[in-house]
Amino acid sequence: MTKAYTQGNRKVAIIGAGYVGATVAYALSLRDIAREIVLIDRSRSKAEGEAWDIRHGIPMLGTADLYAGDYSDCADCDLIVIAAGRNRAPGETRADLAEENVRILREVTGYIQEYYTRGAVLVITNPVDILTYKVSQWMGLPNGRVFGTGCILDSSRFVRFIADYVGLSTGVVQGYLVGEHGEGQVPVWSRVTVGGIPVDDYCREADIPWDEAVRAELAGKTKGMGTEIIRAKGRTHYGIATCVCQLADAILNQRPTIACVSSPLMGEHGVRDVALSVPSVIGPGGVQQRIRERWAPEEYRGFFDAVENVRTILNTLDR
Repeated sequence: MTKAYTQGNRKVAIIGAGYVGATVAYALSLRDIAREIVLIDRSRSKAEGEAWDIRHGIPMLGTADLYAGDYSDCADCDLIVIAAGRNRAPGETRADLAEENVRILREVTGYIQEYYTRGAVLVITNPVDILTYKVSQWMGLPNGRVFGTGCILDSSRFVRFIADYVGLSTGVVQGYLVGEHGEGQVPVWSRVTVGGIPVDDYCREADIPWDEAVRAELAGKTKGMGTEIIRAKGRTHYGIATCVCQLADAILNQRPTIACVSSPLMGEHGVRDVALSVPSVIGPGGVQQRIRERWAPEEYRGFFDAVENVRTILNTLDR
């Protein structure tokens, strides 16, 4: 558990006004989650153009004061979203981005530290688990104050594919993935429910085929969807922006939620010194608690494989 956090003025700074950062600002504006949103980018004109474009469309939908600013505007924020860095290209893995984006975010973090006074820091930039761990190290903030989007979007896709398969709405399906946002994501099938019923039992009673082949197909679609979207349109940004809204609402409006996000583990499942996704309570100040659950043996094996994969990349970067 992190120590108590006092809520502020619902101010959000978004670092990086590219497709992801601008879409996050747009989604937050439409949802009317924040009172103040500042877009910060190395190209001031880019940030200004995005801010103007969004402002002109929201007078009847949102009340947020949205504007372009600079790093001094990170002061007194309740949430700082880091969306800076190079995007993943078609055919490129998230790990391929590590070295370049670590360098970019080291610079960004230095600028944030100069003006930081309060608030959670949310990392979106990929590879998110690597960068969440590094930003947490650099910022030196209390446990849980820095976290990453991790497997929240993967989990959302996972629920969508299961709901489509059983022919029901996503509202009755509960499920998530843990581990690495990328190749090391692990579906926790032992915790998937449909209408509160374990998915195995539901499919058996509903006479819906359910076996290892079905699970493998659904898991494969979930893991490969980001790559498919990038192949089709060159980037992903809408899905992660709506997921950020869920997290921002929990932080800014004191509506705690549970989501599978990435943060430096502090002994959960016997793991330290690496950031990975586990179900976590998100509220004012960031990750308030990482929930310890029991998983199936094969799920633990997948999780520990992800631990080793991310540690290997971290060790390579530290050389």
